[in-house]
Amino acid sequence: MNRILLVILCFAAVAMAAGCQKSLVGAERYREQARIDDELLQQYITDNNLQDVAQRVDTTGVYYIVVNAGTGNAVFTNSTRVTVGYKAKLLLTGQTVDSTANFHPSYTLGSGIIRAWQLGIPQVQKGGRVRILSPSRYAYGPYEQPNYGIPANSLLEFDITLYDVTN
Repeated sequence: MNRILLVILCFAAVAMAAGCQKSLVGAERYREQARIDDELLQQYITDNNLQDVAQRVDTTGVYYIVVNAGTGNAVFTNSTRVTVGYKAKLLLTGQTVDSTANFHPSYTLGSGIIRAWQLGIPQVQKGGRVRILSPSRYAYGPYEQPNYGIPANSLLEFDITLYDVTN
């Protein structure tokens, strides 16, 4: 009986160690991709002479450029509804992957939109326009978006006009 218990405990210890190793590899991969994204964003900002206008949102690695501040004094929360027009491009190639054209969809800031939008849209008010430069981790991360032609780990640029804000 003791041998069976010992074998079970050894098996459980090996399984737990293997599980920890997998999550460590995932965390290392995430950190490495974040480092790569940050280097590419910095290079893009430098190459396009955006150092004086690109602002960083805290320590996220998401940058924004206010093209037009808009007017008003809306307070943005997770339940704020925003109506926008936008163009999305792959940052490094400039290829447009999505655009609203004349259609202006509405979204709730706290759900259903990528994190880069949650951070970048509140930088302007109604009628404002903002460009968001997003590392992959604040867009779609390691997940390809085949319907839009967005490869995994893509840096994205969004040019967003904020048409309306409601709380």
